[in-house]
Amino acid sequence: MSDIRAVLTDIEGTTSSIDFVKDVLFPYARQHLPAYVETHTDEPEVQYWLHEAAKEAGIVEATRGEIIDLLIRWIDEDRKSTALKALQGMIWREGYESGVYTSHMYPEVAARLRAWHAQGLQLYVYSSGSVPAQKLLFGFTEYGDLTPLFSGYFDTQTGPKRETASYRDIAGAIGLPPAQVLFLSDIREELDAAREAGMRTIQLVRPPTALVDAGHPAVADFDAIAP
Repeated sequence: MSDIRAVLTDIEGTTSSIDFVKDVLFPYARQHLPAYVETHTDEPEVQYWLHEAAKEAGIVEATRGEIIDLLIRWIDEDRKSTALKALQGMIWREGYESGVYTSHMYPEVAARLRAWHAQGLQLYVYSSGSVPAQKLLFGFTEYGDLTPLFSGYFDTQTGPKRETASYRDIAGAIGLPPAQVLFLSDIREELDAAREAGMRTIQLVRPPTALVDAGHPAVADFDAIAP
């Protein structure tokens, strides 16, 4: 893969454990969301995303309590809502900055990202979590602040992760032909969409997940990748 100029990576199941998001971040946001909305409701950014959540749900008029209940239900459903992800990111910032938790990275990821950056590869993130949440996750890791390694971040405002057009748009934003971009993910449907857009793909199959042929080159960790 000597023609690869950029690496685009997923987060959950790829750079970081799904359990960290499911068992740490989601419960923290669920617990603190009601109080956060009540105490920050006058902030324009919070107002905007509350309005977007209501619009997404088709609600014309709703009380603050009804919107909070809606968001809690969406957390429980793991709904891929851009408005919810944005609000979760704001809440998670408080947890990171107060030292309640640091984000999990698989043990080889930080060193491999630093090595790729040193090689001159451009590094990007594409996750269903909001861009601010992505920056927090890579900014407060067990291995220090990794955000200086990345050239850019993409979330669902770019488009759904299982749609080919999203990856074409990302390649355009990066400014490279899709064939010079390597996409890393643990999800077959995302990899299929990226490949359809012309990107190179590698599937991460983290132990103890069993390796099942998904039609993409598969590796157990970043150390097995040589772009």
